[in-house]
Amino acid sequence: MKLHEYQAKALFREVGIPCPADRAVSTAAEAVEAAKALGLPVVLKAQVHAGGRGKAGGVKLVSKLEDIKPTAEKILSLTIKDLPVRKLLVAPAAEIKKEVYLSILIDRGTRKAVFIGCAEGGVEIEETAKTNPGAILRYEVAAKELQTLQHAKVMPFALKLFSNPKQAAEVADIMVKLAKLFADKDASLIEINPLIADGHDKIIALDAKMIVDDNAMFRHAELEPLRDMDSENQDELDAKAQGLSFIPLDGTIGCMVNGAGLAMATMDTIKHVGGNPANFLDVGGSSSPDKVVAAFRLILKNPKITAILINIFGGITRCDDIAKGILQSLEQMNVPVPIIVRLVGTNEEQGRKLLEGTKLGTAKSLVEGARKATELGGRA
Repeated sequence: MKLHEYQAKALFREVGIPCPADRAVSTAAEAVEAAKALGLPVVLKAQVHAGGRGKAGGVKLVSKLEDIKPTAEKILSLTIKDLPVRKLLVAPAAEIKKEVYLSILIDRGTRKAVFIGCAEGGVEIEETAKTNPGAILRYEVAAKELQTLQHAKVMPFALKLFSNPKQAAEVADIMVKLAKLFADKDASLIEINPLIADGHDKIIALDAKMIVDDNAMFRHAELEPLRDMDSENQDELDAKAQGLSFIPLDGTIGCMVNGAGLAMATMDTIKHVGGNPANFLDVGGSSSPDKVVAAFRLILKNPKITAILINIFGGITRCDDIAKGILQSLEQMNVPVPIIVRLVGTNEEQGRKLLEGTKLGTAKSLVEGARKATELGGRA
């Protein structure tokens, strides 16, 4: 779950990470009042889960009070990457003596958290990583150390970002607090871009980005109200409500599989034989026929679907339940594309018998099923 800048900064303040005295508002009138309270000039920043806010006109520096209202109205009328702007952050304009990039994220390769820093700033951090990889700094932290990270351990890293010892000490303090916040909230990313030294040589988090692992939200009821439903994929929410795991992709071959690993292997195999998967869809274990019907509805929402591959390896999941769900789906809705079914495992014979006499294609192996779906649905 992504947090908006103002939401992430609220969490920063709770743990003592210094941030500007900014205010989140929902109307142009509120923006005017916030600007009066904060003092001009101010920066108006669209609060939307999309990159490129500045290029889209969602970040504006305003120096005159009479310009606040029309500028706020214009930003609040924007839609940035299909997402409507419903809130603004009104922030005092900061004098920046130096800016750096700092983040903490999960490195799946090392199975550790890692701080990423760049003393050159982070406006084009991805480009810097390509053109000058030596400028990107890393400091790995084992999961068990996140909540008790020692200031002295991160001080050498902080000194690479700010050579001034006093400023580096402030950065090290921020890193310690970031690490604990990262663990406490089950985050997968916290980013400060930029982290600055202001006109008084104080270190301040001028921006904030935070992503919390959806799989840990059951532990964080306090964060659920922060979810921005405008930025959520409705199909993914519907799938979750049905007990399904669903992620839309750009291809044309719909996939219905049980088990995340098998779903990934199915998509890889489709690509290997020249096709292009249209989705990741895991119906899970103990699949009832109703879940299969729900899965069909999700897949068929995509008008680009040209074929559907159903790949079931029955363990807990029963192949006959899947077969009943397929038949139920064909009774309840029009499925205008060819379907290839592979049923292997628990009750596979019963499942195959239920599907006898239908127009469904069958396959005994994953490769065979992927090839048939690709041939029937067209190659990528």
